[in-house]
Amino acid sequence: MSDPATTRDAGRLADLGREHHRLSQVVQLADRAERARSELADVRELALVDDAEMAEEANREIDRLESLLGQLEQQMLPLLMPRDPLDDRTAIVEIRAGTGGDEAALFAADLFRMYSRFVERRGWRVELLSISEGTLGGLKEAIFKVVGDGAFGAMRYESGVHRVQRVPATENQGRIHTSAATVAVLPEAEEVDVKIEDRELRIDVFRSSGPGGQSVNTTDSAVRITHIPTGIVVSQQDQKSQLQNKQKGMEVLRARLLDRRISEQEAERSRLRRTQVGTGDRSAKIRTYNFPQSRVTDHRIGLTLHDIDSVLDGQIAPLIEALALADAEERFGE
Repeated sequence: MSDPATTRDAGRLADLGREHHRLSQVVQLADRAERARSELADVRELALVDDAEMAEEANREIDRLESLLGQLEQQMLPLLMPRDPLDDRTAIVEIRAGTGGDEAALFAADLFRMYSRFVERRGWRVELLSISEGTLGGLKEAIFKVVGDGAFGAMRYESGVHRVQRVPATENQGRIHTSAATVAVLPEAEEVDVKIEDRELRIDVFRSSGPGGQSVNTTDSAVRITHIPTGIVVSQQDQKSQLQNKQKGMEVLRARLLDRRISEQEAERSRLRRTQVGTGDRSAKIRTYNFPQSRVTDHRIGLTLHDIDSVLDGQIAPLIEALALADAEERFGE
């Protein structure tokens, strides 16, 4: 990192800085594990003494140290796996209300708040790209960036169908309804990742509209971009000018095209994998949020947490860490 050639290359310097941080974490965990193994060896000798009270205390310490070693090894495994270069990218997250009408839109708003609070806890930031509000405070769609070191690497496990089971606010008879929202997480694409020719685009402009379709300005500032070869369509109307909307729309389009290419590359590998932990399969039901039982279950790894309020308040780190570990274990066994 001190090489003058490296210091002149900002991109290379940033990459090496992230790798140095990752390796520093490995070294720290390895040091803690080595100290724990040394203590464990000493305590095992104490467990063999004739003093029953001392032996009992030593056995309790053995249990603690063995548990600690297991935890440290689990924390190290994901860090030792070859790192996906996309993991440190900004993530573009798209949340859409699915089946369930107004209740699905309310759940989509819950997911948006959950991710916003998770991002805040990480010291990252959210940049809103596009939002379409529904009735009763719900969201039909929200597209936003998560900016921070390792953002895509953490958020990628959220891709898929999220299902909620609860009594809707509009339900008079107390019946539990099931509805869903879909989440797509894309790595932000750079221009070098995806080459888009002007002739491949059709760009239409129209007036921005608010809830219920009402016009919110008198100029054609909203933009609809169609990528003709793939048929991908991106609409953007949340920015003040047509140019800003086009720039934001192109960001989303590049991300979707990069995601499409990655998905094609992953298709064969995904068929060989035992689970869908790291594939980002958005047609799969990945998680259920059951309000009557205060239960959140991730179906990919069979993990259940019994504190739905904390999860929806953004405390999803235990889920993401467990998914990252399961993904690393699976890749380690390939």
